[in-house]
Amino acid sequence: MDSSKQLPIGKRLTFRILMTTVVGLALTLAAIGYTLLLSWQLEGGGAAINEAGSLRMRSYRLAMVLEHPQKGNSVIQELQEFNRTLSDLEHGDAKRPLFLPQTTSIREQMKKVQQDWHQHIQVNAQKVVAQTDPQLKQIALEDYAAQLPGFVKNINQLVSLVEVELEEKTTWLRLCQTALIFMSLAASIALLYLLYLWIVGPVTRMQAGIARMSKDDLSVRLPIETEDEFGVLAQAFNQMADHVQTVHRTLEDRVSEKTAKLQAQNHEISTMYEIAAFLSGPHAIEELCRGFLHRIMQRMNADGGTVRILDSDKGNVHITVHEGISEKMIEEEHCIKKDDCLCGAATSKGIILVRDFRLLDQQKRYRCQEEGYISLAVFQIQARDQVIGSFSLHFSQERVVKGEERRLLEILGKNLGSSIENQRLIAREKEFAVSQERNLLAQGLHDSIAQGLNFLNLQVQMLEDSLKRNDVEEIHDITPLLRAGIQESYEDVRELLLNFRTRLQDSNLESEMRNVVSKFQRQTGVHATIEISGDGAQLAPEQQLQVLFILQEALSNVRKHAQASEVKVKVANDRDFVMTVHDDGAGFDMSKVAQKGDSHVGLRIMHERAERLAAQFSIESSVDQGTTIALHLKRAERLVA
Repeated sequence: MDSSKQLPIGKRLTFRILMTTVVGLALTLAAIGYTLLLSWQLEGGGAAINEAGSLRMRSYRLAMVLEHPQKGNSVIQELQEFNRTLSDLEHGDAKRPLFLPQTTSIREQMKKVQQDWHQHIQVNAQKVVAQTDPQLKQIALEDYAAQLPGFVKNINQLVSLVEVELEEKTTWLRLCQTALIFMSLAASIALLYLLYLWIVGPVTRMQAGIARMSKDDLSVRLPIETEDEFGVLAQAFNQMADHVQTVHRTLEDRVSEKTAKLQAQNHEISTMYEIAAFLSGPHAIEELCRGFLHRIMQRMNADGGTVRILDSDKGNVHITVHEGISEKMIEEEHCIKKDDCLCGAATSKGIILVRDFRLLDQQKRYRCQEEGYISLAVFQIQARDQVIGSFSLHFSQERVVKGEERRLLEILGKNLGSSIENQRLIAREKEFAVSQERNLLAQGLHDSIAQGLNFLNLQVQMLEDSLKRNDVEEIHDITPLLRAGIQESYEDVRELLLNFRTRLQDSNLESEMRNVVSKFQRQTGVHATIEISGDGAQLAPEQQLQVLFILQEALSNVRKHAQASEVKVKVANDRDFVMTVHDDGAGFDMSKVAQKGDSHVGLRIMHERAERLAAQFSIESSVDQGTTIALHLKRAERLVA
C-alpha cells in the first residue's frame, strides 16, 4: 500500500521539499535580478556622468570656437552636439545604457542646466555667430564668457549629485551581493537542517531501530514526530515490531505445540509400524487378535477391550479375545446378534464413539456402563472392503478420541482384517494341499496295496477251497503266490512310505534325483543312469518337490510294469526345465491306456503333479519298444527360488 496517497498534500514530505525549493529559488532569483538592476543603473549613471562631464569640455571648446571662428559651420555643429547631449541626459538611452538617476535633486539640477543653456549660453553663442560688427560680437562674446562659469558650475553640481547617487547605488549593490552571499549560506544551512530534520534524522532513527531489533531488542519503538511519509513509515515499523514481539512471545508455545504434534505423529507412526510388523508375522488368528488388542489398549490407555468376529451367515458376533472385561460380561455377550449391543452394531453402522454413557438414554441397558466404564470406542475390522468384525476400547474415565487417533484406529482395523483374512487363506491353502496329498496317497494305495490285497484275497479264498477239498498239490501252487503277493505288497508299502517321507535337503534337487536313481538301481538291479545339464536358476522348493515325486512315480512304474534292463534319466535345466525318463522295457499300447482313462492310477498321479507345476507332461510308448515320459516346465511358469 502506498501510504503517501493517504496523506493530505500539505503533510507530504515531497510537497514541503518542493515548496522550500521554490521559495529559495524565488528569493535567489529576486536577489540576482535586483543586483542586475543595480548594475544596469550604475552603468547608465556612469555614462550620464561622462556625458555631463563632456558638457563642460564642449562649453569651453564652444568659447574657443566663438573666439577664433573657423571655416565651415563648426559653431552650429557644436551647438547641435550640445543639444543632443542634453537631450540624451534628459531622456536617457536604454541601448547604451545612459540615463540620469530619477531623483528630485538631480532632475531639478538638470532643469537648471537646461534653462541656463537655453536662456544664456546658447543665446549668447548664437549672438556671437550672428553679429557681423566686431564690437558687438566682442560684447556678445564677453557675455558668453561671463555666463560660462555659472553654467559649468551647474554642470559640476549635476555631476556631483549623480556621483552621490551612484555611490549610494554601489553601496546597495555591495550590500545586496553581501546579502546574497549570506542568504546562500543561510539557505545551505537551512537546507542541511531541513534535510536532517526531514530525512536524515528519521532515516538514522530507523536504522538505529532496525539495528536494535537485529540484536533481538524487540522492545524498540520509533517516535512518531511527523505526519509525513516517515511518520507513516515509523508507524508501520512500530506495528511490525509489535507483531514480531507478539510472535516471539508465542513462538515458544507454538514450537512446543508443533513438537508435541510431531511427537504424537511419530508415536502414531511407530504404533502403526509396530502393529503392522506384528500382524505380518505367522500367528494364529486368536494370537493375532490378542496381540493387536493388547497393543491398541496400551497406545490408547484403555482399561478394557474386546475383539469380535462376525458370522455373516447367522448374523452373530463372537468375542474372540478380551482384556479387562469381567467374566460375567463375557458369559453374557460371548455370542450375540449384531444389533443387540453397540459393539455388534458397529459392524453395520460404522464407528461408534460414546464420550459419556451418562449422557445417553438411561432407560436403555448398556452392559459397558454397568461394568463402570464411562467412554467407549468401537471400530470395524475390514478385509477387502467387507466387515468381518469389530474391536472395542473401554475407558473408566471420560475419553475423547481425536481425529488423528480415529484415523489410526481405522487403518489398524483394516490391517487386522487383512491379517485375519490372510491367515484364513493360508489355512485353506494348507487344507487344500493336505487334501491333494491325501488324494495322491489314496491313489497310490489303490494302485499298489489295494490291488495287491485284492490278489491276496482271491488266493486266500482259493486256498480255503483247496483245504476243504484237501487238494495238497493246489495248496503247494497257491502258497508261493501268496508269499510273492505279500512280498510285493510289502515293497509297495516301503516305496510309498519312502516317497511320502521324501524331503529336499538344502533345496538341492540334483543330489536328491541322483539318490533316487541310485536307490532304484540297488533295489531292482536294473541299470540306471542320470544326466543333468544346464546352468539355469534353481526351481522353487515346491516345484523341486513335485519334480522329484514325478521321477519317483516314473521309476516305480518301471519297476512294476516295464521289465526293463536299462533306464536313462536326462535333465536339462536351461531357460526351460526339461526331464525325460526312458526305459527299454516291454512298453504298452497307448490306445489301450487311453481307453482305460483314469483307471491307471500311476499315470494319472504324474499328470496331476505336472498340472500343479503348470508344466507339459507327455508319454510315448509302444509294445516291445520301451517307454519315454517327458516333463517340460517353461520359463514363464518357473517360480523364483
